[in-house]
Amino acid sequence: MHQYPQRPRPDDQQSYQDHPPQGQGGHQQYRHPQQPQHAEHPQHPQHQSYEAPYGYPPAPAGHPHDVEPPQPKRSRRRIWISAVVALALLLGGGGFAAWKLDWFSGNGEAVTFGKNPPPAEGKPDAGAPSAEAKPSGDPDVLMPTGPRSDFKQTAKLDDGTIIAKTRVAGAKSGFEGDVWVWAPKQYDDPKYAKSGFPVLIALPGGNGFPNNYWADTSLGLQKAINEGVKAGTSLPYIVIMPVLNPDAKYYYDGSDIPGQAKMGTWIAEDVPAFAKANFRTYKSRDGWAFMGSSSGAFVGMKTVLQHPDKFKAVIASGGEIVPDSPLWKGHQAEMDANNPEKLAQKLIDSKGPEVYINFQIGTKESGKERMTKFQQQYGKGPVKTTIRDIQNGEHNGWHYVRGMKEGSLEWVSKVLKAPKPEAG
Repeated sequence: MHQYPQRPRPDDQQSYQDHPPQGQGGHQQYRHPQQPQHAEHPQHPQHQSYEAPYGYPPAPAGHPHDVEPPQPKRSRRRIWISAVVALALLLGGGGFAAWKLDWFSGNGEAVTFGKNPPPAEGKPDAGAPSAEAKPSGDPDVLMPTGPRSDFKQTAKLDDGTIIAKTRVAGAKSGFEGDVWVWAPKQYDDPKYAKSGFPVLIALPGGNGFPNNYWADTSLGLQKAINEGVKAGTSLPYIVIMPVLNPDAKYYYDGSDIPGQAKMGTWIAEDVPAFAKANFRTYKSRDGWAFMGSSSGAFVGMKTVLQHPDKFKAVIASGGEIVPDSPLWKGHQAEMDANNPEKLAQKLIDSKGPEVYINFQIGTKESGKERMTKFQQQYGKGPVKTTIRDIQNGEHNGWHYVRGMKEGSLEWVSKVLKAPKPEAG
C-alpha cells in the first residue's frame, strides 16, 4: 500500500529556498521560431508574452484527427505486401517507432475510466452513470453521478494510463468547450473501487484555447504525479484539464465578465460538475485543488479565494496576481469581485475558511515581487501562503513541473484528502 503524505498544515509563511537565488534578472521571451513576434496579451501588461514552449504549445501529443483524408483503394496484393513489410519492420527493430504511431497507440479510440466498459451498441443506457461499486463507509465519497461523457484517447503514458478528451456543455455557464482528463493507475485498482480521489484542475497560460497544454505529455505533469505517488510525496490525483478561454482573441480572467462568456462559472461550477459526473471524487473541498501557470495560475488562485467552500488549495506558477482583461472596462465593481487581493482580505475579515496558496517562480523570470507583496499583505489568518523558488527556472511549463516535483506536489498533498484502499 502506498504511503501518502501526512496532512499537517503547512506553516503560514514559508519560503522554499533550497539554494540561494541566482538572481532575478529580466526574463527572456521564448517564442516558437515560426511564430510572429507579438505579445501574448498586448491589452494588459501584466501577462508575460511566451508562445512556445510555454505560452501556447502545439496541440497535445497524439491529438486525434477529426477528419481522415480519403485513402486510395489498394489491391489485395499490395495489402499483403504492406502487411509483410510492416511485420518485417516490427521484427527488425522498427517496432518501437511504429508503436508510437496513432494507428498502434489507440489515439482517437473510445476509452472509459474505472474499468467500466461502455454499453453495447443499441443499449438504452449509454448516458447513464457507470455501474460502480457502492461507496465506502466514508460519507464524503461521491460515486459518479452521470451522465457519462464520451472520451477519446489523445495520449498514453508508459505506465498504460491514458489522457482522453471530451466535449462538455456547461449547464450553468452556457459555454461548451473541450476538456482533457487523466486518471492515475490507482483509479482502476480494485482496492480503491469504493474510494473517492482528489481532483487537480490544471489550467494553462497563454491563449488557453482551443487546447490545454497540460494534456501534452512532453511537459511531464502526469509523469510527475506518478513518480510522486511511488515516492510517497504525492497523492494520486485525477487531473482535469479544461480550456481556459472561449476564444484566442481575449483573456477573460476566468471570470463572468458582463456581456461575455461566463468563464468563471465554467471553471468553478461546470468543470467540477463534469468531474463528479464521471469519476469517484469527494463531496467536500478537501478533495479539490487547482494548479496553473501564468494566466491559469491567476484563475486558479482567484477561484480558490472566491469559492473557499468548494476548493482548498492552489499551486500558482508565474507571478500573476490581479485581473487585467480589457473586457472589464466599465465594470469596476465586477472586476473588484474577481480580484484576489480583495477576495483575500474578505476571507481574512470573515476569519475563514482556510485556503492554501503555493506560489512558484523561476529565479530567471520576473514576478516574484508581486508574490512577495501579496504574501506580506494577505498571507495571514486563513490565507496560508508559501513561495517556492525554482532555481534557474524560467517562465515555462517544464520548469513549473520541476518545481512541483521538488516540493509543491508534496505541499498540496499534505492539505488534501487521500484515497483510501480497502483492507486486505
